[in-house]
Amino acid sequence: MDKNEIENIGDNHLSTNVQTPLRPDAFEKSDEEKIQNIQQYFSKIMEELGLDLNDDSLSGTPYRFAKMYVKELFYGLNPDKKPKLSVFENKYGYKKMLVEQNITIDSSCEHHFLPITGEANIAYVPKEKVIGLSKINRLVDYYSHRPQVQERLSLQILKDLQYALETEDVIVVISAKHLCVSSRGIKDKNSFTTTIEYGGCFEEEKYRNEFFKILGQ
Repeated sequence: MDKNEIENIGDNHLSTNVQTPLRPDAFEKSDEEKIQNIQQYFSKIMEELGLDLNDDSLSGTPYRFAKMYVKELFYGLNPDKKPKLSVFENKYGYKKMLVEQNITIDSSCEHHFLPITGEANIAYVPKEKVIGLSKINRLVDYYSHRPQVQERLSLQILKDLQYALETEDVIVVISAKHLCVSSRGIKDKNSFTTTIEYGGCFEEEKYRNEFFKILGQ
């Protein structure tokens, strides 16, 4: 792959798979081993940039960087950290739309490892199952904390909720700002990206309109 092709893929935010691409041996090393290795690699990057790692302010940066990547920014890569989506019998017989709004998106672009920040708005129409409200937020947080493409993030959340709730009647809308757009390349500070994924009853315009009307209130 030449340099122009690499740049084009990054600018297009291309995603080829709903699943995050992971190697088969992705979790053979412990978090501590990964932190130690990343610390060494990032020290080399800082040295190549000409930074003096003997400086008191910089000496601990490689460790802080490595710990942040493994424990904080990308904890969502590890399936063991995935939240349990507790669902309950819909004893009330609630059949109307349920909307969870303004869920924080705090993610990273997989092409430049720069922040993606914004909000998710999610709705579903229950059948036999309902889900604890905080579980929706936790699922969004989990999938956000990995190198991402916004289109894939939307699909991952949608598919998991559809599976857990045993219904296709789910819609996921994400609006987010990408630092790879605002701080490099075109350097557009004001634009944001919106993705919409849905299934079931939300294929019908009247349900989508009802959802967007609620968001606009």
